[in-house]
Amino acid sequence: MSRLVDQVADELARPVGAEAQAFAGFLAEQAKGGCAGVLFYGSGLRSGALDGLLDFYVLLDRPEAWPQPKMASWAMQRLPPNVEYRERETPAGRVRAKVAVMSLERFVEGVRPESLDTTLWARFAQPCALAWSRDAEAARRIAEAAAQAVRTASGYAAALGPEEGPAGAYWTALFRATYAAELRVEDKGRAGAILGYDDARYTSLLPLAWEEAGIGFEPTDGGYRLTMTPDERRSRLATWRRRRAAGRPLNLARLVKAAFTFEGAADYVAWKVERHTGYRLPLTPWRRRHPLLSGPWALWRLWRAGVLR
Repeated sequence: MSRLVDQVADELARPVGAEAQAFAGFLAEQAKGGCAGVLFYGSGLRSGALDGLLDFYVLLDRPEAWPQPKMASWAMQRLPPNVEYRERETPAGRVRAKVAVMSLERFVEGVRPESLDTTLWARFAQPCALAWSRDAEAARRIAEAAAQAVRTASGYAAALGPEEGPAGAYWTALFRATYAAELRVEDKGRAGAILGYDDARYTSLLPLAWEEAGIGFEPTDGGYRLTMTPDERRSRLATWRRRRAAGRPLNLARLVKAAFTFEGAADYVAWKVERHTGYRLPLTPWRRRHPLLSGPWALWRLWRAGVLR
């Protein structure tokens, strides 16, 4: 038995708002019986607000279970996840979501320390909820993967953080490094803000994760002292440098892929423009089907409306 897995499983089982839970169930139905679970995370989980964009990860038994064009299916198998924009009408009004889709098998691989990609384990070392699961077995497997994300993240936090300090210092060093390794537009205080949402959670998870990851440490007044040897620390830092070097090329490749496979891209861009400027882009069925080709038209309309200067 793993105390880390048990704690993460309890966290995943937290209740979520009715609209988010219904949205997760709707997404699971799209997989026609091939969905293991739907994770809910991000600002929507933290705040419970529905006026922004909810974030979901749909975990499939196999990529083919998700209805999508052949090109998108091919891309998901080689560089998951695929990303879509979805909207639903609810009693609380229209709810919008960004939906990432990948197989549970690739998710499990992506949170391991051997993965070159930092995005999965860095994201799911943060709080999330299992808004829908097929059964107890699927829920436990997803909890084990989320716990592995915490374990992997804690190992890199040990390498990147101080030799001695409070738990928050290790997590802050980790999140600063992962944001820097990816093509992410975040302010400098973002890493600290992540901890601020639930500092006690990160403090309680760190020693559990280090114990299971085999990282030597001892408690001090208000924190921990690492007992790694210099060689072990150098080895972990060298492993991190390889992930840092791969981070931006991987995310750039995802951006290029998204330009051709992002379902609902036109509606997503139109919603973002309206939310930030108040201007609503008129969309036709053709523009929805061909967001890249209609891009110059959209820029021209925004310029004519005075949105772009």
